This record gives sequence, C-alpha cells and structure tokens, in this order.
Amino acid sequence: MNKLKWFTKELINIYSNYPSFFSKKRIESGLSFVIGQIGMVAFLCFNINDISMGEFLLWASAEFTIAGYILNKIQKEKLTETNEENPQD
Repeated sequence: MNKLKWFTKELINIYSNYPSFFSKKRIESGLSFVIGQIGMVAFLCFNINDISMGEFLLWASAEFTIAGYILNKIQKEKLTETNEENPQD
C-alpha cells in the first residue's frame, strides 16, 4: 500500500512545482508512443485481410521508423545527461 501511495504522489508531483522521481518528458513521450503503437496494431488487425503487400510494407516501415526515432531520442538524452553530470573541461 505504501508503494502505491508513493507512486501516486510522484505522478502528481510531475505536474506540480514539487520535484518528482519521474521525468515528465519521458512519461509523456512513452505514453504517446504506446498510444501510437496500439493504434497502429489495431489498424493492422482490423485491415489485415484488405491491405496489399505494399501497404503492409509501408506499415512495417512506419513501425521501424517510429521505434528507431524513439530509441535514438532516448540514447541522445542519456548522452546529454551523462555529459551534464561529468563535464569535460
């Protein structure tokens, strides 16, 4: 129960002036990625019998592009955070 209270408090702190354990930017980008993925998979499931191979390849390309973009963005943030913590003079 204490962990649930802590988690809820930290989520509320994201959108307040208090410091939070979680990063607002990462929560929002992760949530938008999950919503986008659910939409794309739902589209594929509902239209799998009607789409051509070309359309499927476009769908797969979009999936890999999104995944690559998110991965690149996360790696860039990690590199920036590491450089800020350990600046080289």
